[in-house]
Amino acid sequence: MASMKIKKGDLVKVIAGKDKDKEGKVIAVNKKDNTVLVEGINMVTKHTKPSMANQQGGIVHQEGPVDISNVMYVHKGKATRVGFKMDGDKKVRFAKSTGDVID
Repeated sequence: MASMKIKKGDLVKVIAGKDKDKEGKVIAVNKKDNTVLVEGINMVTKHTKPSMANQQGGIVHQEGPVDISNVMYVHKGKATRVGFKMDGDKKVRFAKSTGDVID
């Protein structure tokens, strides 16, 4: 499986959907479904039953998954595409707009 261009902890900008132009930090990446969870984006309402962990139960607001094609990596305040290149013998991500190595 190819490596993902977005990783947990990255700052991303939503480029499509109801939360377009909002930015947030990636909480989780699901490689199988090609989705990401972004802080404060695609908030959904979930009804939970009372349990040992949550005695009260009730309505909980949480982030829903967003397709990875609908987010772009933010580098130096601007959304940019991400590429891969070899840095010596190491594969690294780089911002295509500036050519800077991300990690």
